[in-house]
Amino acid sequence: MNLTTWPRRVLVVDVEGNGAQPPDLIEVAAVHVAGADIGAARQWLIRPPAPIHQRVTRIHGITNADVANAPLWEEVADDIRETLTGAWLVAHNATVEHGTLTRHLPEWKPEGVIDTLRAARAVYSGPSGYGLDALIQHTGIDVSGIPGQRHRAAYDATATAMLLLDIAAHFRTWEELAKAATPPGIPAPIQEDALW
Repeated sequence: MNLTTWPRRVLVVDVEGNGAQPPDLIEVAAVHVAGADIGAARQWLIRPPAPIHQRVTRIHGITNADVANAPLWEEVADDIRETLTGAWLVAHNATVEHGTLTRHLPEWKPEGVIDTLRAARAVYSGPSGYGLDALIQHTGIDVSGIPGQRHRAAYDATATAMLLLDIAAHFRTWEELAKAATPPGIPAPIQEDALW
C-alpha cells in the first residue's frame, strides 16, 4: 500500500470492560500508527462504578484490586477524548470499541472506522478463525516483543496495529482499505480536503 494515502492520525484502540451489560470501561489503550511505524501504547486503567465480574477477570486478568486506586471514568474522560479526537479508529471487531467509546463519550465521533476483523475476512483465506490469535498465527506476525499479556488493552491494540500493517499490504490505498473494512452501521468517514 502507498502509505502516503493514509490519514494523518490513525489510532488502533482496544478496550476492556467489567463484564456488566452494557460494560463499564476498566482499561483503554490507543496505539498511533504512522505509515509503517507503530508507536508506544498509551493506556488508562479505570475504576468502574460496579465490580469486575470474575468471568472477565479470567480473560483479561484485571482484578478489582488492580483498579481500586485507579481514576474514575470522569477523571480520565477528557484525556481519552483529546487523544481520540481527529483520528481514525482502528480495532479488531471495531463495533465493540466504537459502540463502547461512543456510549462513554457521546459527543465524540471518529474520523472513520477500520475493522481489522472485517478487513481480514476480505484478504485472508484459510485461517483457523478470524479472532486476533488465529490471525496472528495465520500471518506469522511476531508478537513476542509486545510488552504485557494477551487480552490486556495495550497488548491487544499493539498486536492489532501489527495486523493492520499486514492487512494494508493487500490494498493500494487507504480508501480501498476503508471500503473493505468499515463496518455496516458506522457513520461514513469524515471527508478532508486531501486524501484520507
